[in-house]
Amino acid sequence: MSLKILVFLGSVRTSTPPSPARLGERVAKRCVAQLAEDGHDVVLIDPLDYDLADPFKPLFSYSQSQVPEDLLSLAREVESADGYVMVSPEYNHAMSPALANLLNHFGSSLYSYKPSVIATYSAGQWGGARAAVNMRTFLSELGCLPVSAMIHIPKAQEVLEDDGGYAKGQNAEEWAGYFHRAFSQLSWWANATRRYHESEDGERRPGAFTRSPSQRNAP
Repeated sequence: MSLKILVFLGSVRTSTPPSPARLGERVAKRCVAQLAEDGHDVVLIDPLDYDLADPFKPLFSYSQSQVPEDLLSLAREVESADGYVMVSPEYNHAMSPALANLLNHFGSSLYSYKPSVIATYSAGQWGGARAAVNMRTFLSELGCLPVSAMIHIPKAQEVLEDDGGYAKGQNAEEWAGYFHRAFSQLSWWANATRRYHESEDGERRPGAFTRSPSQRNAP
C-alpha cells in the first residue's frame, strides 16, 4: 500500500563554517529518494520553505481566521500523513532547535497514532546518535511513536552528495539496506495504523491526544 510520508528536515543553517552548510539536506533527500523508490508518496518538509510567525506562536493559539497560510498548509500536510521521518543533527546531545521549533507548532492531535523514524547525522563520528535518545521522548509525547530501528550517519559529508546520492567509494547497497531496515518498520506500522484509522473503531481515540493542546494537561 502506498503511504504518504513526511520527511522533516531539522536544519535552517545556510552559512559556513562548518561546510557544507546544510548537511542535513543530503540526508533528507536520501530518505525521500529511498521512500519514493519503495512506492510511497513522499513530501520533504524544509523549514526554509515556510514563513512561520516569529516570535514562535503555535497553531492552536490563533483564532481560525488569523492562521498564517503557511502554517495552515503545513498543518494539513501533518494531519494527512501516514507517517513521519525526523531528520536531525545533534545539539548538546539533543535534537536540533530548528526541528523542535517546527514540530512544536502543532499539537499531538495532528501527529498521534502514526509512526515515525528517527534519522540523525553528524560531520563527526557519532552520527547524532545521542540526539536520538532525546528525540524518542519528544516524539512519544507528540504521539507519533518512533519505530525501534533508527538511522545514524556519521561523517555524512563523506557518505552523501548534495543531491542525496551516495558518494563515490560508498557501498550503496549496504547503505540502502540500512535505510530500508528502518523504513520497512515504518511502512509496516503505518499500514497497520492507517487500516485501523479507516475502520469503524478508528476515530475512537483516547482523549489525551485529541483534546486541544492548551487543555490536554489541565485539571
